[in-house]
Amino acid sequence: MDLSVIIVNYKSIDKTRQCLAALNMADFTGISHEIIVVDNASGDNVDALKIYFPRVRIIKSPANSGMGEGNNLGIRNSFGDFLLILNPDTYLEKEAIQIMFRYMKNYPRAGIVGPKLLNPDGSLQNSCLRFPKLYTPILRRTSLGKFFKKHLDDFIMADFNHAEARVVDWMMGSALMVKRAMLEKIGPAFDKRFFMFFEDTDLCRRAKEAGYQAVYLPEALGTHDHSRASAQGRWYIAIFTNQLARAHIASWFKYFWKWRDL
Repeated sequence: MDLSVIIVNYKSIDKTRQCLAALNMADFTGISHEIIVVDNASGDNVDALKIYFPRVRIIKSPANSGMGEGNNLGIRNSFGDFLLILNPDTYLEKEAIQIMFRYMKNYPRAGIVGPKLLNPDGSLQNSCLRFPKLYTPILRRTSLGKFFKKHLDDFIMADFNHAEARVVDWMMGSALMVKRAMLEKIGPAFDKRFFMFFEDTDLCRRAKEAGYQAVYLPEALGTHDHSRASAQGRWYIAIFTNQLARAHIASWFKYFWKWRDL
């Protein structure tokens, strides 16, 4: 099989349904494929998806093991030579999968490719980035960032017009096509130590260390209805009130401890 599409659902059934509807419109001509929804013990009625999308395969995790490990579960139960990791709030345009798939087939060094992502209002979403410094998350989460705008602009690649294909450090895991052959060399797609956040950064870093490229492909388009829920509220309050903020901070420490020698 050519391609396995993996979507992890956790209390996002409406967005998962929209994501699947977009996939129904996608051009899979010449691409043998499967679509897998992994439900992370969400309590959602995921079985109802089969009414509208009968070809979708549903895998139910007994526990919410996080975004990365949920995707790993889908990957372990998939058959494609290539894997499309797709968040339920990401809706790809018709030709996006064809564009990414052809590129992956034609460029052996490309281990990961990602599309150009737009916000729901049509504005650019900064989905390709440079590897963060230890202090980057602090600047992004606090008012200190306004004094270090140059660093944050460099992090989000504001110097790049986002109109041409380019090898980048990493891309948001909202929509990534990955070669299974690469994973067989570098290990699981996502390190299970990261419950949520930084698992995509870590994947791209491991790929780079193994000699593979992460490639941003703006010809492939998608919309990511991204809420940045972990960044809502003041950071010193969110630590106590926002579970996603705590997960983000925990993953930040784990990531930099793992890559502390670089």
